[in-house]
Amino acid sequence: MAAAAHAVVAPRPPHSPLFPLSSSLRPFSSSLSTQPLRLHSLSFSSRRFAAGAVPRRMTVVSAKKKAVAVLKGNSQVEGVVTLTQEQDGPTTVNVRITGLTPGAHGFHLHEFGDTTNGCISTGAHFNPENLTHGAPEDEVRHAGDLGNIIANGDGIAEAIIVDSQIPLGGPNSVVGRALVVHELQDDLGKGGHELSLTTGNAGGRLACGVVGLTPVQ
Repeated sequence: MAAAAHAVVAPRPPHSPLFPLSSSLRPFSSSLSTQPLRLHSLSFSSRRFAAGAVPRRMTVVSAKKKAVAVLKGNSQVEGVVTLTQEQDGPTTVNVRITGLTPGAHGFHLHEFGDTTNGCISTGAHFNPENLTHGAPEDEVRHAGDLGNIIANGDGIAEAIIVDSQIPLGGPNSVVGRALVVHELQDDLGKGGHELSLTTGNAGGRLACGVVGLTPVQ
């Protein structure tokens, strides 16, 4: 009985609580057998999370761009022009200008967004290809040749222009340049005047505004 009692109360080897003997008998590869499964599960979860996150990031960063120009000058002529572009498609220009004399007025995008000396300091028509002046539908034209807008009897001109040569991004971006409405009708390069192939003989600059990006709503 004493021997049995002694066997019951005898302490286990000092190392056994931390390192059970049964564990020491397991093959080394067995102790790692579950580890690759755990790593694989985490990796799959991470990939699943990343795959789900990619579309969300793409939808947050919209491919649509929008810009606005507020036109003002030394006369009563003023207006607001908005420009929108979907991805690499054409740019849609919505025009509303008031205070004009009834009839046609040249409407162009000029090279610089500099209005320190009024509309004169906006420079010439935006013309990255160094071509002659023409109509919006002509193959040979300035990129900034947007034709004419027509003012009604109340002096209000409203127009929608769709053009592929005035993007809101890329090397020929129109952001930071200026839109200008002119005193006279643009002859679209076909009037035979000495200024026809440079300005369309559209006369003075009534109002202008710098094109700036605005949030897409």
